[in-house]
Amino acid sequence: MDGPHHETGTGDRARESARPTGGPGPGASGGGGALGTLPDACRSTTTLRVNGVSHTLTVDNRRVLLDLLREDLDLVGAKKGCDHGQCGACTVLLDGRRVNSCLLPAVALDGCEVTTVEGLPALAPPEDREDGENGGDPLHPLQRAFLERDAFQCGYCTPGQLCSAVGAIAEAVAGHPSHVTDPAAPSGEPVPLTREEIRERLSGNLCRCAAYPHIVEAVEDVLP
Repeated sequence: MDGPHHETGTGDRARESARPTGGPGPGASGGGGALGTLPDACRSTTTLRVNGVSHTLTVDNRRVLLDLLREDLDLVGAKKGCDHGQCGACTVLLDGRRVNSCLLPAVALDGCEVTTVEGLPALAPPEDREDGENGGDPLHPLQRAFLERDAFQCGYCTPGQLCSAVGAIAEAVAGHPSHVTDPAAPSGEPVPLTREEIRERLSGNLCRCAAYPHIVEAVEDVLP
């Protein structure tokens, strides 16, 4: 794969070295821990392309993608909510399709392309990218729509909502039906995203602040 390439390992991180060396550290069910104490059979080297940058890491075979992103690559946009794939706070795009990163073993994703909320602006054509606040980083049009529609309150679920919405729009354009799509709709043709379609397609992303009406409006603002 072309583009920048970073060699990254979990063993050299300061917080890992501060943990006890007798076994895996906190959150061992997700991987991580004191990697240097693990038998070779319990760890693997995997390469992921994250937001356009290739990373090669040696990780505990139990480590899930969400923990790898947050703890090893310092990409903390995706959030850990339920840790069971039920709330959507951890949603990212994997090879262009939305997934719950808290459920996916990182070692099973070797060679995959991952896009987190931090990488969304790069998915938009340059002419469609919005300037950030006060000269900040560029924004994806959907990020700008969320700001303008006040489609969040505490913001904890927002990264997952954004990634899920971008994925849902792409699915509809590709002709993938949802539970509420008219069965008589032509197969394989783009599915019009009505409010009912948007609500159904984003139903796996929970918002405890109940910003759902404004989230739907923000998605409507950026429909092709």
